[in-house]
Parts: sequence; C-alpha cells; structure tokens
Amino acid sequence: MDLELGQLRALAAAVSTGTLDGAARELHVTPSAVSQRLKALEAATGRVLLVRSRPVRATPSGEAVLRLARQVQLLAADAARELQADDADGTPVTVPIAVNADSLATWVLPALAPLAGELRFDLHREDQEHTGDLLRDGTVMAAVTAEAEPVPGCRVVRLGAMRYRPMATAAFARRWFPEGVTPDALAVAPVVVFDRKDDLQHAYLRRWGITRPAVHHVPASADYVRAVRLGLGWGMVPDLQLAQPTDGADLAELDPDGAVDVVLHWQQWRLQSPALDRVAEAVQAAARTALTR
Repeated sequence: MDLELGQLRALAAAVSTGTLDGAARELHVTPSAVSQRLKALEAATGRVLLVRSRPVRATPSGEAVLRLARQVQLLAADAARELQADDADGTPVTVPIAVNADSLATWVLPALAPLAGELRFDLHREDQEHTGDLLRDGTVMAAVTAEAEPVPGCRVVRLGAMRYRPMATAAFARRWFPEGVTPDALAVAPVVVFDRKDDLQHAYLRRWGITRPAVHHVPASADYVRAVRLGLGWGMVPDLQLAQPTDGADLAELDPDGAVDVVLHWQQWRLQSPALDRVAEAVQAAARTALTR
C-alpha cells in the first residue's frame, strides 16, 4: 500500500470530529478535499474504512488504518520537535488518552498539567473496564485501564489500586440500615450508581445475593459523591474523593469489610515516542503517590 500522510490525517480528523466538515475545519481544507483524500485512501487499501453516518465511524478495517494514522502523526510530530521545526499544522502533538472518571476527577489531571504547555490532550472518559476498547479501535494512544493483559500492540505497567468503600450519610444509615448492613436492608435501600457500565455497587450487592436494587444513576464523578453526601443513596466512594470538600453531609462507612480495590494499569502503544513516554512517566509518578500499592 502507498499511503500518504494527508490521507491518513483526513481519516483521523474525520473520526475524531465525527464529520467530514469537522475534519475540513481541523485540517484547514475544504470538505471536498477531505472526501477526495478518504476516497484515495480507501482505493489504496482496497477496503471501506468509514461508515458515513452521523457521527462517522471507522469500520473494522478502518480501525486498523486509524491506528496507523495516529501512530504516524505522533512520530512525525516527535521528529519535527527533534529537528526544532513546527509540525505540519503549526500546533503541538495531540495525545488522546482514555481515563476512568474517578481517576480523572482526582489524580490524573494534576499529573498532566505540567506537560500542557508542550502537548495537547484529548481525554476520553470511560469506565476502567472499557478503556482498553478505545486502545483496540485506535481512538486513543494510551489508557488508564483495569486490563492487566496487554492490548495487542501495547505495553502495560501496573499503576496501583483505587480503594472504594460503601459509604452513606449517618441519617441515611439510620433510616435504611438501623440494624446494620443486612440482605433485607440492601434489597430496599437506594444505591447511587455512576452509569450503566459501573459494576462496583452491583458486584458488592451480588455478594449479599441482591440482584435488583433501587438505583439512582449519576454519571459524573464529583456529582456522584455529592449525591451520596446529599442522601440520595449509599455508594462505593473512592478514598481519594472522601477528603475533597463538597456539599452535603460527612459520610460514614457502612461495612468495614466491604472495601474494594480496583487495580489500574497504564497501557500505551508500543512506539518509541518521546511525547508518549513523557506522558507515561508523569502518570506513573503521580500514581505512585496517589494509589494504593
């Protein structure tokens, strides 16, 4: 295959922005030029690479070429910096990273902040059980993930564990758990769940034989803890967020034996990239301080 950098950039921009018009704005060309580059890329590969939906999405063949496109962009930007030249569009390289919401709300952003003057970050919030999927399809170059097995083409480093505890306000505990945590109480007490991919609370409940609890969904990390503090329900709250100031009452641990450690790993593409390696070093250094070893 004879693939041109402009064609690969058109593919990456179309997927990241979701439309050909968005890709055109990002690349400072016309939508017609983007369309022509994509058609030429599909002709060169002999495969359909994009589903022209809204938003556009990569086909399985497109995911393979998308990974290549992002890798080439990263290496080209690294080479430009090494040559003390600007990259093609005059902006720093963008590093897309998948991060679970609780890490994003606590320790990851402070880790990335010192690099923000030289790199650009495209952060994708996803459950730690699913961030690896974004590595596989080429959406991101690196991820904070619960997956210990390396995604094909990636290397993995253990970061540490985030500890979660079943917490509630004292008033909530008096109302719903007057005799402590029991199966009967858990079956009726409202529970706050982050989103429909979040299994922490359900895993805890399954240990007690509870499969159909009363659920509030609150899909934002800070708002999730606030909801528990305001008494909407009990929830598995990370230790890192217990010390953060927020509205609502203080929280008490419902079950001292109910703590759960979610082990996190850093996975990144197996590339010799100074930019990506600097991000990895920053994240791993922050994890050594923030996470349970």
